[in-house]
Amino acid sequence: MPDYDKEGLVSAWTFDGNGGARRIGWQEIGQGVPSGERFQWINLQQMEHRHGRNTWLDNHSGIDPSILESLVAAETRPRCALFDNGAFLNLRGINLMPYSLPDEMHSIRFWVEPHRIVSVRRKALSAVGDFEDAIQRGRAPRTPGEFVADLSMRLVDRMDTVITALAEQADELEEQVLSATLSNLSPKVSEVRRVAIILRRYIAPQREALNHFSLEDAEWLSPRDRNRLREAADRVTRFAEELDSVRDRAAVIYDQMVERRAEQMNRSMLVLAAVTVIFAPLTLITGLMGMNVEGIPGSQDPNGFWAVTILAAGLGVGLVAWLRMIRWL
Repeated sequence: MPDYDKEGLVSAWTFDGNGGARRIGWQEIGQGVPSGERFQWINLQQMEHRHGRNTWLDNHSGIDPSILESLVAAETRPRCALFDNGAFLNLRGINLMPYSLPDEMHSIRFWVEPHRIVSVRRKALSAVGDFEDAIQRGRAPRTPGEFVADLSMRLVDRMDTVITALAEQADELEEQVLSATLSNLSPKVSEVRRVAIILRRYIAPQREALNHFSLEDAEWLSPRDRNRLREAADRVTRFAEELDSVRDRAAVIYDQMVERRAEQMNRSMLVLAAVTVIFAPLTLITGLMGMNVEGIPGSQDPNGFWAVTILAAGLGVGLVAWLRMIRWL
C-alpha cells in the first residue's frame, strides 16, 4: 500500500455510471479509475497539525499547486473557478448535527475533473453524511455533474430548514415586543439579527458560485444538471432575501423596544412630576406648622391639628383634580 497520510482520508468511492458505487481504499485510488468505472470521489479531511496539507494531495494527486492552495485555504468564501481540465468549487453548508449552532457554516471544497472528484473539508457536514448514505442505498450519481448537483441541493435543503426556523422566531418576537419583558426580549432579538447577518455573509456568494459552475462547458455536465444547479442558486437567492428580511425585521423590533422603553421612562417621569406637584405644597405647609416657635396659629387650639390635616387633605385632593383636568394623571 502506498505510504500516504491515512489520517486525511475520510472516504473514497468509485462510481460505475449506472447508479452503483462502492468504497475503495488508498491502493485503488493510486491505480486510478479502473476499467468499467466512470469516476472516483476522494473525500479528504483537512489536517490542522500539518497546516491542512495531505501527503497524497501534495505528491500524488497531480493537481496544480495553485488549485491545491485553494483546496486547503484557511478561510474562503463560496466561489467557483473554471479551468481547462476541470473546475474548482467552494461551497458552504449549515450543519444539522447534534450540538451544532445554527450559524455554523462549514466549508467543503471540490476539484472536479471528468473522471475524478477531490473534496477537502475541515469539519463534517450532515449533508455530506446523508449523501454517502444515499450512495450506500444504491442512489449514486452517474456523472460528476450529477454528483455536484445532488450535493448542492442537499446543502440548500439544510439551509431552508434553519432559515425557516429563523423567520418563525422573528415572527414570535414581533408578537411579543408589545407584551414581553424588555430585558428578556433584547438578547433574543440580538441573537436573531446576529445569526441572520452571519448566514447572509456566506449564503449570498454561494448563488454566484453555483451559477458560475453551471456554465462549465463539459460533457459530464448535462442540461438537467445545469438546471438543478440554477434551481439551487435560485433557492439560495431566496434565502438571501429572506435573511435580509429577518435582519430588517429584527432592526424594526429593536426600534420598537427602544420606543417602548422611552415611553415607560416618560411615564415614570410624569408620575414623579405629578407626585412632586402634589406633595411639594403639602410639605411646605407641614414644615411651617411644625416649627417650634411662638406665634404658630392654632398652637393653643385643641382642634388645630385636625384643622391643618383637613386643610392639607383638601389641598391634596384639589391638586389631584387639577392634574387630572390638565391630563397629567
